[in-house]
Amino acid sequence: MTTSILPVPLAHDAGAFSGFEPKESSNASRRRIGTDEFRYVEEVLASDFRGSAKPRMVEKLEKIFCEKFGVAYAISCNSGTSTLHSALCAGGVASGDEVIVPPLTMASTALAVLHQGAIPVFADIDPETWTLDPNAMRRLLSPRTKAIIPVAIYGLAPDMDDIMEIAAERQLTVIEDVAQCFLGRYRGRLAGAIGHMGSFSFQSSKHMTCGEGGMVICNRHDLAERVRRHSSLGYAGLAAGPGCSKIRKEDLLDPNYARHVALGWNYRMPELCAAVALGQAVRLEEFVQKRMAAAKCYLDAMAGCDWLIPQKVPEDRVHSYWAFVVRLDAASIGVDWQTFRKKYQELGGDRVYAAWRLNYLEPFFQELQKKPQGSLAHLSGQLGERQRWDGGLCPHAEAVQPWLLQFKTNYLDLELAAQKADALRQTIRHFEKFKRR
Repeated sequence: MTTSILPVPLAHDAGAFSGFEPKESSNASRRRIGTDEFRYVEEVLASDFRGSAKPRMVEKLEKIFCEKFGVAYAISCNSGTSTLHSALCAGGVASGDEVIVPPLTMASTALAVLHQGAIPVFADIDPETWTLDPNAMRRLLSPRTKAIIPVAIYGLAPDMDDIMEIAAERQLTVIEDVAQCFLGRYRGRLAGAIGHMGSFSFQSSKHMTCGEGGMVICNRHDLAERVRRHSSLGYAGLAAGPGCSKIRKEDLLDPNYARHVALGWNYRMPELCAAVALGQAVRLEEFVQKRMAAAKCYLDAMAGCDWLIPQKVPEDRVHSYWAFVVRLDAASIGVDWQTFRKKYQELGGDRVYAAWRLNYLEPFFQELQKKPQGSLAHLSGQLGERQRWDGGLCPHAEAVQPWLLQFKTNYLDLELAAQKADALRQTIRHFEKFKRR
């Protein structure tokens, strides 16, 4: 198993594109929100939200994403869930279609499928990388399969070559859920820029944030335009390019102007959120590198421990470590999850988070398959027809999930990260004493 931490290649100069010169933040190394974010927000407020005085923060944010990820199009949204919903619509997923998703991730991935009126089909994970298993996925393909949403869980990209090969055979749309994987790499390529579309989240726990927000990236004009229209009320005057998220004021002066050409939602990112996200995007490499450095501290602290098993990182991937996660082998050490967590915190560690309950075992999904109601009533008779959402559906995910310990990595102060890693080292030593007895 490879556990080395590879450096994140630095992107282009963040101020390279015309009309934008970010100011260096004097306290950038210690604060998550720096002076740039405050300055950009002030610019938006000073505009009184007038279109003619608009500071164009959304446009600047979308441009910098295009440059950093080497793609033609970037469309901002108000959350990482609305990005997935819009991408599914753009990919042609319709009512009753099936979309393959992993069960070990935030439920938003599967919920976005339901938002589109489609059916999430859960494929098991690889038992060591915890990412979507292409072989398990292949066994679930049907004539109704329309798309795949592979998740880069905790910051590690799945086996994208195999997934893209399967998708090409069946002409399926691949939407990479990279909410937890900024600047992670798969065989030299940036995660999110490999599938047909990539979906990022700017929720507060992510590598970069504006409180809430998200971005879809892609290289196809038709997909970008459909994402834009779906996320902005289906307006006719929208375009695929950066900043083209609102209709022109000139069009509104024509009483015969036909505004709406498609069904759309109001998923646009506000200028205020874009202002904060822009300041964050400028420092994205720094944020990712700090998380990777924190992960290395944990790995060093675990040296020689055989009962805490970290997520396997294949040699062809760069893990961006949204979180540092290990599997507790409780049987070999005789320590349960809560006991380990409590001792770690007693010795100076931060809160340790549990992995999400597998999506299909959540109460909502259990009830949904019994009796779809409301906007999902059309799925009655289809849910459970080919896949029952019961225990035993994804054995690898079910075996792993209860024993995962998620350690925080969002320490801009690496001295603090080293302290938390030392608490882990002490915790391991504490339980090793009992193991030797």
